Amino acid sequence: MSTIVAASVQPRWKSVSLWIVRGLLAFVFLGAGGAKLYGVPLMVEEFGHMGLGQWFRYFTGSLEVLGALLILLPSLAAFGALLLICIMIGATIMHLLVIGGSAVPALVLLALSAVVAIAKREQIAAVLNLAEDALRGPSR
Repeated sequence: MSTIVAASVQPRWKSVSLWIVRGLLAFVFLGAGGAKLYGVPLMVEEFGHMGLGQWFRYFTGSLEVLGALLILLPSLAAFGALLLICIMIGATIMHLLVIGGSAVPALVLLALSAVVAIAKREQIAAVLNLAEDALRGPSR
């Protein structure tokens, strides 16, 4: 029994490093999402250039704030990271194909979000196992 417990405990430096990455991501995405929701002129102009309408700015900003909050909650961090990964894939594509400019910041945030998702992959596996069990139905 002690072997199983010891195997699941991370070294302290890994835990602290992951909290730092999660805090950094939350800070960045709360700021970016807040700027979109507040209507900072640069954001309004950027989303106008995309041609998707300002509703998409509000939608993206709301998702960024949600992802930032989820990534701070230990039991939901993996799902916050997955949400932020999806947003950053979209941001990278938009920078490369529509907006122009450098896609490097989006790629860095994508990589950091992936680090959190990988570190917290047991959360994702647990939900997938529950879904699989639910699809199988009651066992006889």
